[in-house]
Amino acid sequence: MKNILLTSLLLFGFLISATAQKSQVFETRKIKSEILKMDRNYAVYLPPGYDETDRSYPVLYLLHGSGDDHTGWVQFGQVQHIADKAIAEGKAAPMIIVMPDGNTKVRGYFNLPDGSFSYEDFFFKELIPHIEKNYRVRSEQRYRAISGLSMGGGGTIFYTLHHPDLFAAAAPLSATTAAWRQNTNATKEQIDEYVKKQNVDSLLNNASTEDLNKIKKVRWYISCGDDDFLYKDNSELHILFRTKNIPHEYRVKDGGHTWTYWRMELPEVLEFVSKSFTQY
Repeated sequence: MKNILLTSLLLFGFLISATAQKSQVFETRKIKSEILKMDRNYAVYLPPGYDETDRSYPVLYLLHGSGDDHTGWVQFGQVQHIADKAIAEGKAAPMIIVMPDGNTKVRGYFNLPDGSFSYEDFFFKELIPHIEKNYRVRSEQRYRAISGLSMGGGGTIFYTLHHPDLFAAAAPLSATTAAWRQNTNATKEQIDEYVKKQNVDSLLNNASTEDLNKIKKVRWYISCGDDDFLYKDNSELHILFRTKNIPHEYRVKDGGHTWTYWRMELPEVLEFVSKSFTQY
């Protein structure tokens, strides 16, 4: 009888522990933006054990592509299952993953040329501070990474080039590398300045030695499928980085511009950025 009772108690304790250690995904949380004059949505993944300790975690900002929103990586990318598995296997560090909505009112992650909608300002001046205030996030550069697919891959590239001192690692997947030519109300001068800021060649050719050194310190992981229509653009990005002596990992794998490819790459991204979060 005692053995049965002991076994039952141990099993009960194990089940309670397993339940307590589950990860959490909140698919739609909101932040009020004064810059954009509207509420913005985001999804967030909290690693197993988040509610059980007072530990602070590194953070990955994970950007969706055109036509999706903040739920894309949750629904189609299976972020919770993939992150749980990578963490459980010791391939990825426990981290918080933030998935912002870049598809409300205006599509894209950048400031519009005429200044009427400034998403990039919102991201850096409001979203990041909001996340660091409301979640136990480590705020140092070495604990912050960014990744994204397609349009979000473009966001990853340009956010990192614009703010290389804020990210330890950047992992664009199947990235768009050209500027989004939006907003016909902008003047020619505004459009020219906009395109200059969203052009990799221009940014790197005009970067100061100090900024270029910062860009080189970021750990880069660039990946694109061999059947992807953006394959040529990503190949040229790789060549440009080689020309500028920017250290990076470049991967071409079997696949197209599909969620099948991005789900396959997400574990690689989690493992890659985790090497920036930990000693290696």
